[in-house]
Amino acid sequence: MINYNLHQHSNFSDGANNPEDYVKKAITLGFSSLGFTEHSPLPFDNPFSLKQENVDSYVDIIIQLKEKYSGQVSIYRALEMDYIPGMSTDFGYWKNKCETDYLIGSVHLVKPPNVDDLWFTDGPRYETYDQGLKNYFDGDIKKAVKAYYHQMNEMIDTQMFDIVGHVDKIKMHNKDRYFKEDEPWYQNLVDECLDLIKQKNLIVEVNTRGIYKKRFPGLFPDGITLQKVKNLNIPILISSDAHQPDELNLGFEEASSKLLETGFNEVMFFDNGSWNSRAIN
Repeated sequence: MINYNLHQHSNFSDGANNPEDYVKKAITLGFSSLGFTEHSPLPFDNPFSLKQENVDSYVDIIIQLKEKYSGQVSIYRALEMDYIPGMSTDFGYWKNKCETDYLIGSVHLVKPPNVDDLWFTDGPRYETYDQGLKNYFDGDIKKAVKAYYHQMNEMIDTQMFDIVGHVDKIKMHNKDRYFKEDEPWYQNLVDECLDLIKQKNLIVEVNTRGIYKKRFPGLFPDGITLQKVKNLNIPILISSDAHQPDELNLGFEEASSKLLETGFNEVMFFDNGSWNSRAIN
């Protein structure tokens, strides 16, 4: 049984509750570890990132919680780094500033070529995805998805971090309307990305949020892509990407079953500054 979650958001970024609420829930669930991964600060106003003026408070509060709940649950301070070419700050800067235990690297906002705006590929509304596809890529799904994966690849190639967050989440709002996951052009992009992940010795997150939020019927990654992760022997980590305490372990049983079915026996676990493997069951 997976009794830890290393990807969650409190009200320091776009989560619903203060950090201590998550800690109390984790203890109730019998968790051994909990990692806070607020969205990294970005150089423009937005409703989801950690604000630069709140960075010191974030650092201090997690230190306090570590001390207060020592012996009950291990608490880690991390960031989910948003990578946007030419806009986001080098990951190392915020790693040092926030004294993080680890980093997740993710792409939520795609920078279209020769456009000043950003394509938001995440969130609850597929209409936002559709509008961006129309406005920034003239409805060309291949061009849009290539921009996403090329941005992901650039992040993997140029930044230092530990975990690749929801690597294929670009498929969430697609809902099989614009492309199918087994199309060769799409799988070529996946192969290129996974090869880079393998070269950089990164961990692939298996993210359950699409399932329990009912935005997607599978995991990120799932299906063909998840099998390729297994074939490449890339290490994995199950995360719920919780935005409120009751989401801390949602989808874990389904994810564990899927991973065992795919041939995985182990997931990664962070303990006292190092990554180790642990049996899924």
